Amino acid sequence: MSEEMEKKWQDKWEKSKLFQADHDERKKIFLTVAYPYPSGAMHIGHGRTYTVPDVYARFKRMQGYNVLFPMGWHVTGAPVIGIASRIKDKDPWTLELYEKVHKVPKTEIPKLEDPEYIVKYFSTEYHNVMNDMGYSIDWRREFRTTDPTYKKFIEWQIRKLKEMDLIRKGNHPVKYCPHCDNPVGDHDLLEGEGVGVNELTLLKFKLLGKNNNEINRNGNSNSNVKYLVPATFRPETIYGSTNLWLNPDIEYIEVISDASKDGTNGETWIISKEAYDNISNQIKDLKIIGTIDPKPLIGTYVENPVTKEPHPLLPASFVDPEYGSGSVFSVPGHAPADYIALQDLKNNNELLEEYGLENIVNKIEPLNVVTLKKYSEIPARDVIERLNVKTQEDPKLEEATNELYKVEHSKGIISDHIPIYSGERVSIARENIKKDMISKNQATIMYDFAEHPVICRCGTKCVVKIMDNQWFLKYSDEEWKEKTRNLLRNENIIPNEVRSNLEYYIGWLEDWACSRRIGLGTKLPWDKQWLIEPLTDSTIYMSYYTIAKYLKDINPNDLNDAFFEKVFFDNDINIDNDISTNKINTSQLDSIGADIDDFKLKIDEDIINEIQNEFSYWYPLDWRLSAKDLVGNHLSFHMFHHAAIFPPENWPKGMVVFGMGLFEGNKMSSSKGNVILLSDAIEEYGADVVRLFLMSSAEPWQDFDWREKEVVGTKRRLDWFFDFAEKIESIKKSPLNLSNIERVDLTRKIDLWMMNQLFIRINDATNALEGFQTRKALQDSLFLLKKDVDHYMYRTKHLLEDPDEAIIFVLSSILESWIRILAPFTPHSSEELWSKYGGEGFVSEAEWPIKYQYFPMKCTPTLNLQADSCIPSEVIEKSEEMVQSIVKDINEIKKIVDVVPKKIHVYLAPDWKWLLYRIAADVGKPDIGQIMGKAIGENIHDNKKEIADVAKKVGREITKTRYIGKIDEYDVLSDALDFISEEVDAEVIIHTDDSYDPQNKAKNAMPYKPAIFME
Repeated sequence: MSEEMEKKWQDKWEKSKLFQADHDERKKIFLTVAYPYPSGAMHIGHGRTYTVPDVYARFKRMQGYNVLFPMGWHVTGAPVIGIASRIKDKDPWTLELYEKVHKVPKTEIPKLEDPEYIVKYFSTEYHNVMNDMGYSIDWRREFRTTDPTYKKFIEWQIRKLKEMDLIRKGNHPVKYCPHCDNPVGDHDLLEGEGVGVNELTLLKFKLLGKNNNEINRNGNSNSNVKYLVPATFRPETIYGSTNLWLNPDIEYIEVISDASKDGTNGETWIISKEAYDNISNQIKDLKIIGTIDPKPLIGTYVENPVTKEPHPLLPASFVDPEYGSGSVFSVPGHAPADYIALQDLKNNNELLEEYGLENIVNKIEPLNVVTLKKYSEIPARDVIERLNVKTQEDPKLEEATNELYKVEHSKGIISDHIPIYSGERVSIARENIKKDMISKNQATIMYDFAEHPVICRCGTKCVVKIMDNQWFLKYSDEEWKEKTRNLLRNENIIPNEVRSNLEYYIGWLEDWACSRRIGLGTKLPWDKQWLIEPLTDSTIYMSYYTIAKYLKDINPNDLNDAFFEKVFFDNDINIDNDISTNKINTSQLDSIGADIDDFKLKIDEDIINEIQNEFSYWYPLDWRLSAKDLVGNHLSFHMFHHAAIFPPENWPKGMVVFGMGLFEGNKMSSSKGNVILLSDAIEEYGADVVRLFLMSSAEPWQDFDWREKEVVGTKRRLDWFFDFAEKIESIKKSPLNLSNIERVDLTRKIDLWMMNQLFIRINDATNALEGFQTRKALQDSLFLLKKDVDHYMYRTKHLLEDPDEAIIFVLSSILESWIRILAPFTPHSSEELWSKYGGEGFVSEAEWPIKYQYFPMKCTPTLNLQADSCIPSEVIEKSEEMVQSIVKDINEIKKIVDVVPKKIHVYLAPDWKWLLYRIAADVGKPDIGQIMGKAIGENIHDNKKEIADVAKKVGREITKTRYIGKIDEYDVLSDALDFISEEVDAEVIIHTDDSYDPQNKAKNAMPYKPAIFME
């Protein structure tokens, strides 16, 4: 039933062209979400990503906005090439992944050997699943990044950046796949997304013999000297080095290079076999000249390149052969891991005896390099002892390391005994020491990943490669950075804490390799051996969406620079005049890969005017939505490119950054099979249940966790909603017509309370959705409102047997508003209920319930309330609280006294106590003297002792009680008297004075808290 019902409404929406957005006179909302890379099936993580903007789009349409929500397919780059290659090679893991996880039919698998077919297959799958989810997308603007028209757009963009001198050619470290022979970005990876590339300093420790005075070399030739070259982030700590760590269980090799400009000077280095793959991509002509057994090296010495002190080589299993060069220099005074490793080794008698290290190790003591306030000379020991770290396996060791490294970098000063650099801040001395060591050939530079492994989609481990003659975007350009910062200052960022991350990345970003050798995509116009890489061609495509529907009918060869300049900037280019007046020459055109024809308009002026109007209407982009792992690349690039290409009035206005997805508590990963396909979830639960769960489980910027039990619970809530509609009709005993609800003047307090709660929930949900708080919006509009409705049904249960006009009006009004407010979240179910119970047209086009202010007690709500007719009231809320409180108090007293009363007398507070409460509220604090003084001054009561006694009580209670002014307690309790009597199972009598008060209980009555006597 769910699948048929959802398909029915999807067909109706499509037939009516409901979500096709064209420029008109209305206010507009233009929002986009990162277009997917369709190399596999959609999973529930994608479902959350694309449901958030759809909910917002539907919400804003109902508010009367003209909303554009488009979608395209990002197919540029090498991933599909690698996938196709692995399928062609019959790689078992890849075949199983696509058959079992992505559920590609066996008959289709061979076709995936063609990368273009992969793109077609999965972009079609995405399109269909997005329709199945009910997304309100304008599909007329759909495109792939390999479309000829889009390539023309990218050529224009890249030429424009080149003209601005924001693209250069040079050498730079990049993430690189040796198998694909190509730089890679995050979208090209199976593992290692978001992992950064770090610059490390390689320190050259000269190898000595067992006797630390005997240098292991033949003659004086420097070329025969062997070095261990540990890598470090902190070259300044060379002054605190005490030993080097080697892993005796990994393979080491000797390498040599003649490329002196790389800092090797023909030296022989000892590195791990695994490190060679990375380092050889950074140092030219690095050759393996032999293998070396690390075990005989344990216990020998190396020479510190700066202090010239001998350091022993010690065994350590924690040395990672893939990181750096496969050796680690030890600074136990400032590195908690080195400090605890040294202590562990001193206590490991078996290892000490195996390598004969006891005398060597016992002599090693930590050395000081950095001075820190509140730390001793050995900061590593301080933090180890404070956190009670016992061994290298202690998880608190990482915390200790992060804490110390951070504080030393930000607050550390090089100690007085360190020559030359004493007194310098660590952050400054680090660079100075590194430069000095490099100039003296005591160190060189290498690059490595912050974490391992980093694996290409082709299955190959990636390395950091120094690319020669590569094209780079100059994100290091300070003028460009400052312009981008100005854009960020004026952009609304949700959540706001991401703003500091964006600021960091704008400052941190260096030049970016914007081209590749292989893959799908657009060729660099001026150097066609290169393809423009995926992140570079996905920075301003939001502007392409605005005009994409027109370009489908235009010859791609007619889309040139003149066209895009005219559409986006209304620039009229007179290329012939520019050439004749020497403003531009053919060599300048050649430098950007253009010719004269690229700057001549080829499209009819009327068509261009229409396209211009479309772009001008929709731009700037109102909201960009994407995931937090793209903050450091795509989202930053998005701002850089808009700042460079567009004027400030067309800079993006807002950004929403998503959290990640979990599956039953574990990180989702298609490559590991730890996902639920979105199509499977829709088939099992229905699209609306999936949408409802994804939007209610966490706010968009928080990580969400798909848990099957909770999804089943969500389905029950949606089923309840359908049952609730049927129940209203059964109470009414005639068909519901939501377009013609019979209005009733409400006088009963509980009816007013229910309407009041409805409007509060609408108000709170609306505010939440304005800030993309989908979870809070559903908490208010579904879960809390359901709780209110349950309470109302319980309060009126004694009135439900016979049709009650007021109740029918209230319940019908609730249902009418409730369907509308849930329509963005559960559009299919809302359309079904809206249609079934007489709503006019599509609920997707119905007006959003307006936001309300608080309203006075005496009020007659109507169905479509206006702001000046009936608005929510604190008095109504407080009145119902009082009814519930009196029932609770009576029943608790009955339990305590253990009697079954026949009558219960309720005494209300006299007027003077209300005056005293008002005085206390005006004072605003429990100042009994001030409250007493004002009360006596106003002569609120004759008995000053009684005033004093009550004032003390009021002083204690005023901070706990929400005082909203005097309410007519007699009217409130009388209105609910039948309910109260039924709940306490006794006759209830309300007294406005103490004329009948056999046990003197009336004196205890306080505002909002009547006194009670049972008999």
